[in-house]
Amino acid sequence: MRNRRLTVLKSFCSDICPRCCRLDNCVMVCSGVLVIFAVGFVVFTVAVGGPIHASCKIDWTFKGQNCSSVQTALVNQIHKWNGSKHCEGEKCLYKLVSNTTNKIMATHETPKKHYIDDLSFTFKPTAAKGCELEGYSTSETWYAIFDQGTNYCNLKNLITGAGFKLKKDYTEVVNDDVCTQYSKHNCTVY
Repeated sequence: MRNRRLTVLKSFCSDICPRCCRLDNCVMVCSGVLVIFAVGFVVFTVAVGGPIHASCKIDWTFKGQNCSSVQTALVNQIHKWNGSKHCEGEKCLYKLVSNTTNKIMATHETPKKHYIDDLSFTFKPTAAKGCELEGYSTSETWYAIFDQGTNYCNLKNLITGAGFKLKKDYTEVVNDDVCTQYSKHNCTVY
């Protein structure tokens, strides 16, 4: 196994190093670059203090609301905000991808730059005739790191647009550790 990895590394290095370089030196340089990249990645991850990729996970608990009624309200809101007519901030360009017994999949397109974010809502009935809901939004753009709380607003706007009120209808668990730039969100803009 070690010999195979060394062969792959030598092949890679011989492709990127000039022919005048010795292959052994090139392997050392490539190994050093990989180590530096790995250390930099770890330092960056710790410094960012949240998801590496622009995304957001929110847990909601709806009191006295069954999952079916919450799911229907969200699907109706996605249909209401489908298309670009009457765009108010980012409250438009939602598209329903699928709707099953316990899961909604949708997308949201930003009106100005036309970035696409993937959304999912997973429903779990509670014993107290309530509903636990996990919302997740992530950018399709592979290099997206920061988002000014956009992925949070993708989800939150649908919840509030559907008429649900924080504390009265549901509780919410979210923070910067699981939601990119949550503390910077401004859902009147995003």
